[in-house]
Amino acid sequence: MVRSGTLILNVAARLLLPLQLMFSLFLLLRGHDEPGGGFIAGLVAAGAFALYLFAYGRRALGAMLKVSPRDLVGMGLLLGVVSTLPAWWYGEPFFTAQWWTIPVIDFKASTPLIFDIGVYLVVLGSVLTAITALVKTDQADDER
Repeated sequence: MVRSGTLILNVAARLLLPLQLMFSLFLLLRGHDEPGGGFIAGLVAAGAFALYLFAYGRRALGAMLKVSPRDLVGMGLLLGVVSTLPAWWYGEPFFTAQWWTIPVIDFKASTPLIFDIGVYLVVLGSVLTAITALVKTDQADDER
C-alpha cells in the first residue's frame, strides 16, 4: 500500500484547504460584476480538494465530503435548470436575469447567481469524479 503524503504535504493541505475554499467563494460571488464566476471558482475548490486527496487519500476525502462528487454534478445541473424558471414565471424570454433583494442582509440574489452556483457544483463534481477515479485506478494497479 502506498502512503498518501508527507508531513509537509499534510500540513500544507490542512492549512490551504480552508483558504482555497474561501477564495473560491470569493471568485464565485465576485463573478457578476468583475471577472470570475462559477467555472473558475469550481476549479479552485476542486484544486483544494485534490490537494487534500493527495495528502490524505481517497477515504479521508470521502469522509470529509460526505457526498458523492457525482451527486454534486446532478445538483449543479438541477440548479442550472431551475435558474431559467423565474423568467418564464414573469413572462419574459428564456434566461432573462431576475434580481431579488434580501432585506435583512442587504444581499441581491439573482438567477445568474443560481446558475453560477450550478456551474460551480458541476465543475467541482466532475473534476473530483475524474481525480478520484484516477486515484482509484492507481491504487488498484499498486495492489497487483
